[in-house]
Amino acid sequence: MRSFFTGRFGTAALVTLVFGAGFVVARIMPDQFSANAQTPAAIMPQVVNVIDLKDSDLNPVPNLPGNFGKTFVTADGATISVQTGNVGKHLHPLTNEIQYVVEGSGKIWLGDKQIDFKPGDMIIIPKGTPHAGTITTTGKYKAIAIKTPPQPAGDTKPLP
Repeated sequence: MRSFFTGRFGTAALVTLVFGAGFVVARIMPDQFSANAQTPAAIMPQVVNVIDLKDSDLNPVPNLPGNFGKTFVTADGATISVQTGNVGKHLHPLTNEIQYVVEGSGKIWLGDKQIDFKPGDMIIIPKGTPHAGTITTTGKYKAIAIKTPPQPAGDTKPLP
């Protein structure tokens, strides 16, 4: 039996919930975010089947071979994208990140330890938290990434 969050409706509900939380946080502390926020683009009505997306539907991430991503929403409170691949350890000093794992199981660095992940897991990464790409044991890693506030250029700081 599939859980609520593995169906299309459940995923859409979860994304809506997380986006709403990011919007509320951005409104609670607007002075912290205003200098770093990107100009919001209009949100376009769309349906994105994340399960069916392939790397060829996404864009190669510069300087990160084997990584692909595409931002589908940029709003005044957050950006929402789909990403695949593995990245080195880094942090975002200005941006919170929430990843919802759609595909793949394995381990991800979060802070100073590795944690297990599987489809349906939501990974919450507060700004300033070191994190790193995945070590997959089954399937290719694919996640919905929600960043709040919208991630400004230069907000990814590589770590050793």
